[in-house]
Order: sequence, then C-alpha cells, then structure tokens
Amino acid sequence: MNESDHSSSVSSVPAASTTTNTTSQQWKPISSVERRILGVLVEKAKTVPDSYPLTLVSLTSGANQKTNRFPLMNLEPEDVEEALDHLRQLGAVTLVQGFGRVEKYRHCLHDWMGVEKVELAVMAELLLRGAQSEGDLRSRASRMEPIPDLPTLRTLLKSLMDKGLVLAVTPEGRGQIFAHALYQPQELEKVYREAGRDGASVAMETSAKVAAQPSGEGSGEASAAHHSQIGDATLVTELQAAINSTRQQMQLLQNEVQRLTETVQTLETDLQRLRSELGA
Repeated sequence: MNESDHSSSVSSVPAASTTTNTTSQQWKPISSVERRILGVLVEKAKTVPDSYPLTLVSLTSGANQKTNRFPLMNLEPEDVEEALDHLRQLGAVTLVQGFGRVEKYRHCLHDWMGVEKVELAVMAELLLRGAQSEGDLRSRASRMEPIPDLPTLRTLLKSLMDKGLVLAVTPEGRGQIFAHALYQPQELEKVYREAGRDGASVAMETSAKVAAQPSGEGSGEASAAHHSQIGDATLVTELQAAINSTRQQMQLLQNEVQRLTETVQTLETDLQRLRSELGA
C-alpha cells in the first residue's frame, strides 16, 4: 500500500496553529533533527509502505538507525516529538487519525517542497546522509525510486536546483558533490568548508551562472533559485571574513604580548646590570 492509499482511509490532523495560506506551507531551512525526521518519513513510505505512516516510536528508531544515516544520532522520543510539533506548524508533517489510540505521522513534502516522487527520493537521501557525490546519490536514491543512470540523476538535480532545493557544493566534473538547501546558514558554511571551498568562490560561480542565464519564459524561476544560492554564499562569505578578521586580531594581540614580554625582559636585564655596577 502506498502513501495515496493510506490517505484515502485515514484523516490527517494538522497542528492547531497551522494556517491555510500558501506562504506557511513553503519549505525553509530547518534543524538537523527535523531534517532527519523528514528523511525517515520519506524513506519508510517508499521502502516499507505497509508500516507507513509512522508512530513516534518507529520514527525515533528510524532516526537513530545505524545504516543509511550520517551523522549517526541518539535521539530520545521527546526530541522527535518536539521536532514533529514544529514540522506540523510548518505544514511539512501531519498527524494521522484512524489507527486506534496510537498516533501516527506522515509527511506532506510533495506539496511543501513542490517535488515529484523521484525528486523526493533524491531529497530524502540528501536529508538522511548529507552532501554526496552524484554517483553515490544515484545508487542510494535508487533503493527508493528507479534512477537508471547518471544522466537521469542530473536531470533530476537540475530540476531541484532550479527550485532552490539543491546546491552544487563543488564545481562541475567527475565526483561533483551536491547538498540540500535546508541547512541552517552556519551548517551550510561547514558543508562548503568540508568540501574544501569558501563562500567567495561559490558566490562568484553562482553569479556567473546567473549572468549567463538566458532571458525569456522559464528564466525567472531559475534566476530566483540562483539568487537564493547567492544569498547563502554571501552569508557564508561574511561569516568567513568575520572569522578571518578575528584570527588576525588575535594574532596581532599575541605579537603585541610577545613584544611587551621581550621589553620587560630587557628592562630587567638592564636593571640587574645597573645594580651590579652601582654595587647594590
């Protein structure tokens, strides 16, 4: 039984504070725990549909799973429940009734992210494991939905990048690395840094792509996505500049301390010499 089969036999209950306007339903950066929960919901819906929707216990177990996860987590049910409450408020998850006394949860990511089912499989792998090469991503996402070859994956990635959901972490070429865009800004800076990159180089590359974007029908959505990437990269650049400036100031202070220490040592030596000459 798939997700649509379940939705016809149960009723979904959104969080009380969730509004019905479209703005509240759009995706946005979320915490690592929330990303893990969304990845687990998609994974289980696609790989073990008979056990989907998921209970709080099964969600916690799936989040702490030792395989197909990076980094490994050791969450408590309370952690998962708190994250679920926030995801319900965002419109990414709903509470499902119709299973007796046990509450179960299902994702709403097709609407929340605006993706098709194979695109969602790619997003789920990125949410579960973080940044990956396109080769690894294709083989891993294929356990949820068929992705026969790299050209097929690249078409999916292009669509997701146009929607602003996926970022190219490294330049085009063999072993290119991709990441989702649901990271918090400080986490995204770390993703780029671990890939051996900095925000300035990412911003320059993205700006070049925007400049080369042809005008006309369909270009507005892609440009908006690229500008979103530029905003992320600019923030990374500013953070890196602040870090570098702090390091430089610390180095200057260390140099000044060293200079003063040497001056004090010189004065002490001169004082001892004067005392010796005066017979003190």
